[in-house]
Amino acid sequence: MNRKYSSHDDDLEEESAATGTSVSCPYCGESVEIALDPSGGTVQEYVEDCQVCCQPWCVQVQYTRNGSANVAVTALDE
Repeated sequence: MNRKYSSHDDDLEEESAATGTSVSCPYCGESVEIALDPSGGTVQEYVEDCQVCCQPWCVQVQYTRNGSANVAVTALDE
């Protein structure tokens, strides 16, 4: 898994930040649990493979000040 982090000084409350979420694979449609790493910064983009069909996704994570995460998963070839 390749991770590319972009960090901002947005006062993210890391202790209470989300560390996982469920997403739907853009290829096979299965629901998959993925880990999130708040120490990587408030805005992150990286490639992760589906645990079911092994296709690569582009994962985009944006943390809010309160530690919740907005996560988008798209097919890598989009």
